[in-house]
Amino acid sequence: MTHPQAPGAAPPPPVAPPPPPPAPPAPAAAPPRRAPALVETAARVRAAATTEPGRLRIIGAVLALLVVAFGGVTTWQTTARSSAADAVLRHSGPLSSAAAEVHRSLAGANTAASSGLLAGGNETPDSRRRYEEDIRTAASGLATAAASSDPDSASGRTVARLNELLPRYKGLVERARANNRMGYPLAGAYLRYADDLMRQEMLPAAENLYEQEQGRLREDYADATPYPWFALGLGVTALAALGWAQRREYRRTNRVLSPGLVTATAATALVLLWLPVGHSLARAGLDDSYEHGVESLALLNDARTASLQARGAENLTLVNRGAETTQMPDGSFRDKFEVAFQESMTGLSRALDAAAGVARDPQVDRPVETARSSMLEWRERHREAREADDAGDYQEALDRIIGPDDKSPTRVCFDNVDRSLRQALEHEEREFERAAADGRAALTGLPAGAAALAALAAVAALLGIGRRLSEYR
Repeated sequence: MTHPQAPGAAPPPPVAPPPPPPAPPAPAAAPPRRAPALVETAARVRAAATTEPGRLRIIGAVLALLVVAFGGVTTWQTTARSSAADAVLRHSGPLSSAAAEVHRSLAGANTAASSGLLAGGNETPDSRRRYEEDIRTAASGLATAAASSDPDSASGRTVARLNELLPRYKGLVERARANNRMGYPLAGAYLRYADDLMRQEMLPAAENLYEQEQGRLREDYADATPYPWFALGLGVTALAALGWAQRREYRRTNRVLSPGLVTATAATALVLLWLPVGHSLARAGLDDSYEHGVESLALLNDARTASLQARGAENLTLVNRGAETTQMPDGSFRDKFEVAFQESMTGLSRALDAAAGVARDPQVDRPVETARSSMLEWRERHREAREADDAGDYQEALDRIIGPDDKSPTRVCFDNVDRSLRQALEHEEREFERAAADGRAALTGLPAGAAALAALAAVAALLGIGRRLSEYR
């Protein structure tokens, strides 16, 4: 109910409007975003580079880093080359020689077996001894190769195959001998089977093993001989940086020498000088061992194996007596083993010519020349023996092959060839070991010495810069 306002009364005061709602609080300012760490570091470096102490710290860090990198890369590269040179001398080189000896021993055993059978019941103790020695040498070489080869590798499989074939070959030879002692004609057949096994399977496998070991040896040479260009480049860069730092200090302070920087420069220069000199000496020794050792040994081994194969084929021409022939390109037929003899003599002649051209050493040239003259005489005497056999005089042909010395048998010529080649091989093996050892010795101490001198250079560089920094404190 409303009451009317009394006349003359004052009007009521106006009602105040309600206060406005409080304004919402202003949003807090977002914290400034931090720059990435790399950007902040670059900013600090730029700020430090505006002051001389900052510049000196940067210079010291760069110098130390360059010198340490130079020492590390030098140690790494020279260690790898030293290990490869050591492998040439102690691992792949001897294994290559062992593989060559396996090849030669198998050919020698085959030759001795045919010589013993050709002598009939009068097999000499020397022929038997040669056969047994060659078989033992081949077995020992195969054992060495097996111990150093992965069974799943090509070399391992070749060794395993030869280890399977060797007992089979020995069994055939012993059967031939047993039948020969009893005068049975089956002796010649068993010997032909043994010869086929040797020539068609065992000798090719042994040659393959030798080539595989030669490939491993060449790989070690390839790892040991390249120049360490990366290390040399870092060394030149570090030496140039040290020279620049000393020149800068001289221009700013008029100090002629800084003991720390001079020490660092001397240590770096010593490593930089030692590295190419040591590597050049090592490379020269290894190159010499390869050119006058590995290559010459390969050719001499080829020559000796060819002479053994020729001798075995010559013996089998009389054992076989024309039972097996081969067709020539002109359509004619010739005795299979006479053809093999001529091919082996051609290989012998070529290997001797090549060995004389590679070795260039009087200690090799003289026996090689003796072997060549004996080979020529051997060919002439063999021709005379073949003429006697073709004329039906088997005993005369036999005497001219294995008979007494007054018959001028080809046996004497073969022995002269084999003895001369063995003499040349022994000399070249000694030369290989000497040259490879010289190459390996040239790198002795270089990895450790480079690391120690690089560490000395880095510390000396930091001390040299630190002494300059102390002047600002």
